Amino acid sequence: MTFQQHQTVLTGDTPGASATLYSYTAGPPDAPVKVHLQAALHADEQPGTMALHHLLPMLRDADAADQLKARFVVFPSVNPLGLGNITLRRHNGRYDLGTGLNYNRRWPDLYPAIAADIAGKLTDDPAVNIATIRAAVAAFIAAQRPTSATQQLRLLILQSAHDADIMLDLHCDDDSLKHIFTSPELMPGLQDLADWFGSTATLTAQDSGGGSFDEVLPILYRQAQAANPDYPIPVAAQTATLEYRGQADVFDTTGRADAKGLFGFFAARGLIAADPGLRPASAPAPVPFDATEVVRVDAPGLLAYRVALGDRVTRGQPIADLIAMDGPGAFLARQPILAGTDGFILSRTALKYVKRGSNIAKIVGTEPLAARSGGYLLED
Repeated sequence: MTFQQHQTVLTGDTPGASATLYSYTAGPPDAPVKVHLQAALHADEQPGTMALHHLLPMLRDADAADQLKARFVVFPSVNPLGLGNITLRRHNGRYDLGTGLNYNRRWPDLYPAIAADIAGKLTDDPAVNIATIRAAVAAFIAAQRPTSATQQLRLLILQSAHDADIMLDLHCDDDSLKHIFTSPELMPGLQDLADWFGSTATLTAQDSGGGSFDEVLPILYRQAQAANPDYPIPVAAQTATLEYRGQADVFDTTGRADAKGLFGFFAARGLIAADPGLRPASAPAPVPFDATEVVRVDAPGLLAYRVALGDRVTRGQPIADLIAMDGPGAFLARQPILAGTDGFILSRTALKYVKRGSNIAKIVGTEPLAARSGGYLLED
């Protein structure tokens, strides 16, 4: 059997502090395809961890039956540092509390770091070029000297993921339907993933502006292509962020179903020699992420939603009321919050008291919005 647990101790930034990062590997070490799976990079987003909890025994059993045809690397909870961010009984696993850095932002722009190293080494063979780029990235990572626990963690994750052929980053939203973020050139190649995942929306962007982990490898290969147009350089990593509903949706029933979806995807791809099960219905076609409205409020107040997840709305339709909590109409006045596009409600905020500028919903449309073009597309 190849199924193994691994532990890596991250040394802390203060005396006596450390954290243990757990991972699992399964499948032939020399398999032609490597799959990297991770959950809870935002450590307070646990539905993906529940899905991997149910997937791991399936991989273990498939390994025992000699059915694994790919190398699987699985981090069921990839951010042990964020697991410790509990203050006044509240878990905030989204940010490094010491720096304020969002754990899924500002991942490195790899191509400038390796451009000189691959100069003169590219050929007419795309497989050789991929290997050259991956070797340069591995050397860059190995040369880094982390100065914090967070940097240690990032380098370890990059070291695992840099040569993956498939990299899936499991997240969740606040209160949400299942959806996917990925790069446009990876569609329709990842349509089968959207189908097995049961996605209600696949949102695509070449660069959402925040340096998210799932964009690191596509941007690397895209920049390499642009800088070396005379050489064949495919986008050699199929990457996506899978948003598994909302933060409170951590249940065995959904986790088991989510694991079956992942297993079915891998089996249907021939990466596990097992019956994938009944092919799911086709998920909606991808739409550009800048066609999704992020609805924000221009005042503080208490939200009263008029719509549920999945409801279709039209531009100008009230989707919620904001109850005033100060001023002449305090606790009497209600301000309607209007949809700015036609589409469906993908997500809502779980906490109904909001401050000015808060994002309260995402509405998935089909036409790019002028206010969203060429800018920062993420919520924070």
